[in-house]
Amino acid sequence: MNEYILAHDIGTSSDKAVLVRTDGTIAATFTVPYPTYYPHPSWVEQVPADYWNAVCESTKGIISENNIDPAEIIGVVFSTQSMGLIPVDKDGKELYNNITWVDGRAESQAQRIMKRLGGKRLFTLLSGTPIMGKDVVSKIIWVKEKLPEVYKNTKYFLDVNGYLKYKCTGEMVAELSGASSYGLDLKKKTWLSVLSLTGIDMKKLPPLVKSTDLIGKGITAKAAEETGLKEGTPVLGGCDDVQSACVGSGKTGNNDVHIYLGTSAWVCAVSRNNTAFKNGAAAIQSADPENNLVVGITEAAGSNIQWIMEQFFSKERELYGDGIYAYMDKAIESVPAGSDHLICTPWMLGERCPVSNTTTRATLFNINPEHTRVHLMRAVYEGIGYNLRWILENFRSDYKIECKHFHIIGGGALDEAWMQIIADITKVRFDVVDAPRSAGALGAAITAMIGLGKLKGFADAKKFVKVTKSYTPNPQNAEIYDKLFASYKDIYYSLRGAYKRANGDRFN
Repeated sequence: MNEYILAHDIGTSSDKAVLVRTDGTIAATFTVPYPTYYPHPSWVEQVPADYWNAVCESTKGIISENNIDPAEIIGVVFSTQSMGLIPVDKDGKELYNNITWVDGRAESQAQRIMKRLGGKRLFTLLSGTPIMGKDVVSKIIWVKEKLPEVYKNTKYFLDVNGYLKYKCTGEMVAELSGASSYGLDLKKKTWLSVLSLTGIDMKKLPPLVKSTDLIGKGITAKAAEETGLKEGTPVLGGCDDVQSACVGSGKTGNNDVHIYLGTSAWVCAVSRNNTAFKNGAAAIQSADPENNLVVGITEAAGSNIQWIMEQFFSKERELYGDGIYAYMDKAIESVPAGSDHLICTPWMLGERCPVSNTTTRATLFNINPEHTRVHLMRAVYEGIGYNLRWILENFRSDYKIECKHFHIIGGGALDEAWMQIIADITKVRFDVVDAPRSAGALGAAITAMIGLGKLKGFADAKKFVKVTKSYTPNPQNAEIYDKLFASYKDIYYSLRGAYKRANGDRFN
């Protein structure tokens, strides 16, 4: 009998179910989208039931389309968007929509929390980092203040992974890597004690489990009926998307670096010892309980490119369909490196790293009559590259992580023109892995295989990962990109006050 791990990659826009053989090869995928809601400026919500409905539909779909016997699925695991906040009552009923990771509604709560605890500087000493309106701690206090009945009736605040594990098993838990986005003591592997000083009732934070732990008695009879899985199928702890992507990238050793490029983007380095939060980068729990990760998350990456495509290339999109990105790649060949000195900052949704700022937004700088929509498009590709370079620069200075080589995963890795731009801007050689869109699901599946005893440990992840293409920086473009990168940083420092004056009130 064949054996499979069913990994669900719960992203910002869809659930991608991935059926992974125990040798690490991908047998099949099935994707189900769900909507996002923007009920107020800086509010970004999703309906928790939409996640579960997508999981049920994708599970049934992948089983039926591939003639899989549910008994062949030996484990179920979730890799999910991080920093979700889903309040549920004692019966598991959702009391409010998921307040997603990119939601910035709680800026005033963040500032008051830090003021209450002695100001930003003292709070940073206590917790390791200042907090902002996108942080879960601030959002919990927002719920407490704005939705007191919801807060009162909340048994536990669950993240997306915890919610889906509950729907599968009936158990309410939080996995360590997800908990680190709330506030985890990375040394003791317990909830960070300073959270109680913010006004949060610590009893509303669920029990903690590891990524490799078996949860409850597996799939319940009700979940089996809804998904088509076999009752009792093991459900593993799983992890957040950054952590699973790290495993799926094959970069699991100390100081190994990978970059993810999707709707958002991040730079991630494995670290045995770093626990500091610096320049918007966070030290969080790895899927591997023995390691931490240093992660710098850029809120908007591929979403910027999609916006450019929808707003400026809609006719070409109708003409080329799925080939639109290949068309865009070809088009930007006509624009020189540096986009004739046009700079775009990609902060469409505010930014977390390399600068931590809720009110900043995307900016086009230095437009002149010679610039076309193709210049704008290339400038967006380059702006994301500048952001990644800035994060890598901070990793070197703040954490002594050299970043001399990395892997790139995510859908953006398939965009060859963009990859060369990133190589030229960062001046680092890197590799793209096979099936880069499925790296997160593969990483989650590897985690499940470790929990089920099919693999010895996380070091085994490397043998599952194959490199398909390498990119080397073009030295001819170094001078222009060095110059414009300096200007890119100048734009932020010159305009951060203006961003705050423009958006401070309306984003609270």
